[in-house]
Amino acid sequence: MDNLRDFKRTAYCGEPRAADIGARYTVMGWVQRRRDLGGLIFIDLRDRTGILQLAFDDNTERGLFEKAGTVRSEYVVAARGALRERSSKNAELPTGDVELEVTELRILSEAETTPFEILDKTNVNEELRLKYRYLDLRRPGLQKNLIKRGEINRVAREYFHENGFIELETPTLIKSTPEGARDYVVPSRVHNGRFYALPQSPQIYKQLLMISGFDRYIQLARCYRDEDLRADRQPEFTQIDVEMSFVDVDDILEMIEGFVARLMGEIQGENVQIPLPRISYADAMARYGSDKPDTRYGMEICDLSDLVKGSGFAVFDGAIEGGGSVRAICAKNAAATLSRKEIDKLTEAAKGIGAKGLAYIRWSEDAPNVSFAKFVTPELLEEISARLGLEKGDVALIIADRNSMTLPVLGALRRTVAEKLGIVPEGVYNFLWVTDFPFFERDEETGEWVAMHHPFTMPTEESLPLIESEPGRVTAKAYDLVVNGVELCSGSIRISDYKLQQRMFSALGLTTEEIEAKFGFLVEAYRYGAPPHGGVGIGLDRLVMVLCGADSLRDVTAFPKVQNASEPMSGAPGDVDAKQLGELGIKLV
Repeated sequence: MDNLRDFKRTAYCGEPRAADIGARYTVMGWVQRRRDLGGLIFIDLRDRTGILQLAFDDNTERGLFEKAGTVRSEYVVAARGALRERSSKNAELPTGDVELEVTELRILSEAETTPFEILDKTNVNEELRLKYRYLDLRRPGLQKNLIKRGEINRVAREYFHENGFIELETPTLIKSTPEGARDYVVPSRVHNGRFYALPQSPQIYKQLLMISGFDRYIQLARCYRDEDLRADRQPEFTQIDVEMSFVDVDDILEMIEGFVARLMGEIQGENVQIPLPRISYADAMARYGSDKPDTRYGMEICDLSDLVKGSGFAVFDGAIEGGGSVRAICAKNAAATLSRKEIDKLTEAAKGIGAKGLAYIRWSEDAPNVSFAKFVTPELLEEISARLGLEKGDVALIIADRNSMTLPVLGALRRTVAEKLGIVPEGVYNFLWVTDFPFFERDEETGEWVAMHHPFTMPTEESLPLIESEPGRVTAKAYDLVVNGVELCSGSIRISDYKLQQRMFSALGLTTEEIEAKFGFLVEAYRYGAPPHGGVGIGLDRLVMVLCGADSLRDVTAFPKVQNASEPMSGAPGDVDAKQLGELGIKLV
């Protein structure tokens, strides 16, 4: 193999342009492909910036020409020469007007035939690509995603530094505390039988930093959660973690809005108008059936309960009498797409997430087709149509159940129907805040009240008298930032009053012993003067996914895990030998 002695890269492959013709360059990279046309050889050389064509012809020294003929795909080479105009231009490449007339070529590394071709558009199954992730990452699309991720990190650090934030680090090996998901635990060799946990977030530590007097904290924090994976979830992820002292809700929202505006301007070239819209949790659920609503299209949920009450339709009447409701969405111009067969599929989908069934009004002919026709008078149908804005060509989908089922099911149907109709606009970013979340929610398994966010969240002032008597009506100073139906960040104002914190622990059913065991050091810190403070954790991975237009977090993570939380390339998780287990005091059962 050749070496790089006397060779120094002077340009990246994607940089030369027509204005540079005549300049001499030294470029380095991987061979995308070689085309041998007899008296002509062209090599497409690729690096992270793009592709540059290398040319070898009758003017090329014979030994150099023969050397170029030995080059194969994915060889690593360095080339030196003069830039000239291409005779056959390629409008699809930024460098498509020029080529490098090579006078010196060095083969730095040969390559075997790769398991798959390095192309952006590929049908190779993901399992194989992840097994050879280091090859998969050579694809330009993935490289662009990770480069954009790095740029987002840069903007975050610059913005918060300019606004007086101090970048601090918190521990990775911590004490296990309840935060909603399962912890990844790490056994201690020194303290046999005891375990560290990997942090689900730096929540407690950043609150302690506020108590310590660091009034503005930022960290690009690695977080870990042992939970079932999906397209927008990985077991390890990064938060842009922010905390501020002597603030209330508006102060934090304004700070994050400034970051969003700066980020979208620098990274996407988008002008985001601030302040961003705000919607309460209750309103978001009532209108969109989701606490992370996609507002790029309409189809808002409409309550029909007062119209259909007493209609004689047992499904509707039973839901209303049971304290639930009858609600609907109206899909405009959907009758052609939502055939009876398609509505049957939607019905099965609704049942799959807990609904008892799906009623509908499909207006494709002169008269609407109503699934509950014998319970609807012409007058009632007219009233329903008027409220929904239902016209010829439209379809209404109706769910009757308790609100905790009706709203999320219609929210899911709303998203599915919008995708089927193709009404979700591309290249549009609708940011909004969802605020005033409930403090408590019922645990589905135990029926007990638990904290929707975490037990350090500050209740709203008007909720304080309701904590013990009506916990279901207590709202929190909690807020989420949402874009296009994706939750980007979650945060809250924290409780800084020791007595109120004890009251919330009591309302959550925690005993003095449990409080001491789980949060003792934080509770004790509150005794020594805690400033009003709050913050957010911005999901960096999801943010990158949205801005890159990627379908999965795996497309914006260098070495991701798959559905079963394993990593195909390295084989993690792996076995540990008996000696290591013995040192840790662990016996596998």
